[in-house]
This record gives sequence, structure tokens and C-alpha cells, in this order.
Amino acid sequence: MNKANGGDGPGRFGRGPLEKAIGPRVRILRNLLTVRSVGVLAPFGLRTGALTAMSLISANQGCSQADLARELGLDKSAVVAIIDDLEKGGLAVRDRSPKDRRRNLLSLTLKGEQTMLAMYEAAVGQEHPVRAALTAQEHEQLLSLLDRAYDALLADGADG
Repeated sequence: MNKANGGDGPGRFGRGPLEKAIGPRVRILRNLLTVRSVGVLAPFGLRTGALTAMSLISANQGCSQADLARELGLDKSAVVAIIDDLEKGGLAVRDRSPKDRRRNLLSLTLKGEQTMLAMYEAAVGQEHPVRAALTAQEHEQLLSLLDRAYDALLADGADG
């Protein structure tokens, strides 16, 4: 029970032993943002994670599926399912690497780029309460801190 609000109504629950934990807080924030974005992204008919995958592919045309899985922090089989959907929808292309036939190199089609931008516009609005609660400097600092945390986990070998 939250002593601050008696356990009834809106308000933040106490964190208990997780008070200083990073992972659970990030997960809760992610869950809240995901719930908000699922509805606005549903009309696109793609699975959760497609927008992030498309954005990374767009910024890194020719990246491998394995590299994309690492960047997304997902199992390779989960990434295969996302790419299969994108490919079936004419949004992405998977080509064999000329240097290593075991590697698939990814790129977005023009339709994929347009869809990604439309999805981004729909999803970014769901972040408005978070952006409004932060100054521009705090927003940049949050992004920087998240990147540093991500880099620290990769450097520690915690990428799966």
C-alpha cells in the first residue's frame, strides 16, 4: 500500500526493495509508453518493435540482422519475425551479403521509409507528457544517460 495515497486512486506506488533499481523503472516507463503507442500504431498492422527496427535500419542501411538484433536487445528469432513482416509488406528488403552469404543485409524500401515516418509521427505524440515534464536540457540529458547505460551494458557483454 502506498502511504502517500492510501493505496486508492492515482498516484505512484512505493517501490519497496526496487527503490534504487534501474531496470524495473525503465520497464515500467517502457510499459506505459508501449500501452500509449500500441493503439496509434495498430492501423499500420505491424508487430511491436517494428518502428524501432525500421528506424535503425533506415539510419544504418545495409546493417545485418544480427547487428540489428544486438542493437534492439532482442533475440535473433524475434528480429527475424519483425523483418519477415516488413518484407511481406514491401517495407524492407533482405539481401545476402556478397562477402558472407550467411549474413542478411537490411534496407528499407521507399514505402518502408514513408511508413516509418508516418508511424513515428503517430507514436511521438504519445511521449508528449514526458517531454512536457522535462526541459529541453533535461530531455537531452535523459537521452544521453540512456545511451550511456546502453553502452555500459554492451561493454559488459550483456547483449544476449
